[in-house]
Amino acid sequence: MLVAAAVCPCPPLLVPEVAAGAAPELDGVRAACLDAVAVLAASRPARLVVVGPGGPGEPELFPQGSPGSFRGFGVDLDVRLGRGGTAAGTGGKALPASLAVAAWLLERTEWAVAPVEGVAVGDALESGRCLELGRELAAGDERIALLAMGDGSACRTLKAPGYLDERAEPFDAGTARALGAADTAALAALDAGLARELQAAGRASWQVLAGAGEGAGLRGQLLADEAPYGVGYHVAAWS
Repeated sequence: MLVAAAVCPCPPLLVPEVAAGAAPELDGVRAACLDAVAVLAASRPARLVVVGPGGPGEPELFPQGSPGSFRGFGVDLDVRLGRGGTAAGTGGKALPASLAVAAWLLERTEWAVAPVEGVAVGDALESGRCLELGRELAAGDERIALLAMGDGSACRTLKAPGYLDERAEPFDAGTARALGAADTAALAALDAGLARELQAAGRASWQVLAGAGEGAGLRGQLLADEAPYGVGYHVAAWS
């Protein structure tokens, strides 16, 4: 049973040590993310599931305590997904960047409300499979909170990673409306092919959320909707 959800972008630049001198540019998004995680904590879930972009293939599971690192971005900073667990207990499998950012957010909020587990989903995962996964995660009577990590389109400006695409802004606007309204039907209807063309890495995560949120009766609030680097960053909270 899904009792709360939060949606956050997952650029490593969200971590101030990675952003360095550019850190203030994301202060607003960063603060909104922390507020969204606070909504999850207030729901007092029995378990928190973090979903974020990962590699190709089937969804990959990461237990509590899974290690992550930002060393690949030139920063001597390590994180763990939730408290407890050991590297040996996780098989030494490192978190993908999206879940490492989530782990950093949870550490910043000193998350200790409930156990945490991670699920990485690839951008090629079909919409139907994403929805099915979300339903599986929320099945049963256990109180579940979900943190969905993912960026919007990367084609909002000429200097964006994917260059300018006129379809990007309306895609992001529609996504922001759906996330802010907790509109699971609209999220389920996102065009996976278009999302891939626009390099919207959050599509699969949002559709997992849509599956989990079906019939939950949650209300949404859009906390941030920005595109500072030509990439759409949405922050929302459902409760």
